[in-house]
Amino acid sequence: MTASATPATDREVAAGCTLSIVVPVYNGAASVGELVEALSALPVPGGLEIVLVNDGSPDDSLAVCRSLLATARVPLVVVDHARNYGEHNAVMTGLRHASGRYVITMDDDLQNPPEEVLRILDHAQANDLDVVYTYYETKEHALWRNLGSRFTNWCADKLLDKPKGLYLSSFRCMSAFAAEAIGRYDGPFPYVDGLLLQVTKRIGRIQVRHLPRAVGRSNYTLRRLVRLWMNMFLNFSVMPLRVATMLGLGLGTLGGLVGIIVLIEALFNEPPAGWASLMVAVLLVSGVQLVMLGMIGEYLGRLFLTVNRKPQGIVRTVYRGGSGAEDGR
Repeated sequence: MTASATPATDREVAAGCTLSIVVPVYNGAASVGELVEALSALPVPGGLEIVLVNDGSPDDSLAVCRSLLATARVPLVVVDHARNYGEHNAVMTGLRHASGRYVITMDDDLQNPPEEVLRILDHAQANDLDVVYTYYETKEHALWRNLGSRFTNWCADKLLDKPKGLYLSSFRCMSAFAAEAIGRYDGPFPYVDGLLLQVTKRIGRIQVRHLPRAVGRSNYTLRRLVRLWMNMFLNFSVMPLRVATMLGLGLGTLGGLVGIIVLIEALFNEPPAGWASLMVAVLLVSGVQLVMLGMIGEYLGRLFLTVNRKPQGIVRTVYRGGSGAEDGR
């Protein structure tokens, strides 16, 4: 008996499967069916469920996801966001609808081989880890994306309490404890990795394969990557403000020393013309001040939106189906 794909407005909790796989879906109509089929075939002791979060996808991803409900061989949950909120927001929504003792998050583009899921789960269970990140010997992304990922991870090394050398990948496993803990965060600018690093120190890593993209092209534009970087840079560290303070103190000290030199020069020698150097100094200091004001303004703006309860993600409908859904899953 296959459960009907009826919408469920309340959050039903599945009854204790071993693994939940959360997949944010955006422009994934051509690949999500193949991904669900491959994941459904995995022999997970204790069973698995799949949670698909349609993040306001402009293509027919929602229709494809709903069609899978009637044929899925494992419990399948389809969550429809009212609009596009971003990958990390979609992951947070998926975590709240997951029920497994472990949760694995992965993209819908088939670049992460589904068979690697079992290795990641085994590694987490065998070592009693709350979080397992994956890393790649060769990452099959465009050069600019690889450089952007390296820069983001370098910033995370400096700003977050991250184990040195840990690669923050979207293909990750977390325990139910970690998933539930970060799921309580309801701010509008979530950064899943920053939240995980605040929750636990039981973090491991495992190398997996990374395949070339099978269909379509990456949904991450430069603008989206910058937005994600800003979430990490401003929402999970006050170091930028401390850097601004130190930079201001440094430039103030430098200005004082230069002022003393100019005063001595004026007392004992002919005052130099110095127009060009003066303009350079004024422009430099003014630029730094504007950057500082912009950074403070960004902090205040995010605080304003958080206090005014800007939604992290609004769920329009939840659909449940697949084999086993009728018994409470």
